[in-house]
Amino acid sequence: MMGGWYRDNHFILSGYRPATSSYLKSLRSLTYWHNETVNIYSHLLGAVFFGVLSSILYATLSPRYPSASSGDIYAFLCFFIGCLFCLGMSAFYHTVSNHSHEAAKLWNVLDYVGIVGLITGSFIPSVYYGFMCETLIRDGYWTMICTIAIACATVSVHPHFRTPKYRPVRTSMFVAMGLSGVLPIVHGIQLHGIKEVERRSAMSWLLAEGAAYLVGALLYAARVPERWMPGRFDIVGASHQIFHVLVLVGAGCHLKGMVVSFDNAHANGVQCT
Repeated sequence: MMGGWYRDNHFILSGYRPATSSYLKSLRSLTYWHNETVNIYSHLLGAVFFGVLSSILYATLSPRYPSASSGDIYAFLCFFIGCLFCLGMSAFYHTVSNHSHEAAKLWNVLDYVGIVGLITGSFIPSVYYGFMCETLIRDGYWTMICTIAIACATVSVHPHFRTPKYRPVRTSMFVAMGLSGVLPIVHGIQLHGIKEVERRSAMSWLLAEGAAYLVGALLYAARVPERWMPGRFDIVGASHQIFHVLVLVGAGCHLKGMVVSFDNAHANGVQCT
């Protein structure tokens, strides 16, 4: 039977898998419905989707403009690596979380590291296009996000920082990492104005991305809607599942913004004065 370590949401009353102590048996749970099925397949299929899309975009975007360079390829590559790592770690964690308490803790840590990867991989291309001509500013923001990413990954992985005592520290660092994306937008508006930031960074798509992540995080933190009807959303419709879907929406918005930024940057050739 499952222990309290697995039932972290008291409003989810059923659909729990038995502890397996076997990765193979946990993987077999992919073949039947339970309360982690949507969490697993939303990000597993999402990873497949973004993986296929990366190949399609490489084939269609690379030859679109003569001014397109390896910098564009690396910018998109950073996003796809971060996205696939995040979705892959998430899907695997939710698949094997019923293995044992120790395995659940290990893969939950890597799930958090995957979140760090997604944030970092999204930040890098946004700054690349937002400050394509201001390389010093661009490099400064890249250094900042990589430093924060290393710090967040460290507090996620190191046992010393995984104790309840350091929970506020871990939370604060992840919040800081998420909010760090606001800084280059505000800086860009200060330097170039809103219209130019929209042209360079596709700011409206970034705001849509942020809204998707924020709504998902708030629902997840509030345990809504299962809090209102315990047991009703055990298999489909729980807050964690909604959060997973909104992560995909947010990643899709970010990718759309990157394509818009790419087109805007190269439609008339890159012109830095």
